Amino acid sequence: MTNTSATPARLVCIVDDDPAVRDSLALMLGLKGFDCRVFDSAEHFLKMPPSRACCLILDLRMNGMSGLELQERLSSLQVRYEVVFLSAFADTHVMRQAFLNQAADFLEKPVVIKHLLEALERSFSRLDQTNQSQAQEQMHEALTPREREVLDAVAKGLNHREIGEALGISPRTVEVHKSRIMAKFDVKSLAELLRLVLRGDRPKQQRSG
Repeated sequence: MTNTSATPARLVCIVDDDPAVRDSLALMLGLKGFDCRVFDSAEHFLKMPPSRACCLILDLRMNGMSGLELQERLSSLQVRYEVVFLSAFADTHVMRQAFLNQAADFLEKPVVIKHLLEALERSFSRLDQTNQSQAQEQMHEALTPREREVLDAVAKGLNHREIGEALGISPRTVEVHKSRIMAKFDVKSLAELLRLVLRGDRPKQQRSG
């Protein structure tokens, strides 16, 4: 039976007007387990942008829109990207502009696959950290003001009685608030809750309903 809940492969979009480069990179990265999609121009990519976060391997010089121009357009899209530039025409000014626009890396052609894989690992690590931070922000936003107060007190190590005294509520009410917080964060124990809040560990997917 197919496991439909498996995590999808990490998505890499390759934008390069050289078909040999596109195809060879897609083949090599596909063998490494990445989900690769290829585009022959920046315009092609903008017509069919992915619907989930990805790393973009972007040629600097292409017919039509350049790689730098595409990078500047990414902020208008609703998906998070990390950009790794590939170019045989790199200079200090161009690299500086790419990094000012938050490029993850800038590699020279012909690219060394080991260096590209390292750049992709760093890129996906940054995407994962962003996803984690946003998930925690969304969960905190789902809390009521009182639940946030209780959560802050729990994070400080206060017990139910101490929290109740600090907030002017009964220990039983504190317990009710804590139970609701744990349900919203989809954790089963106080240890899980503290690990999530204090260490920022990746939360599990919230239950619907």
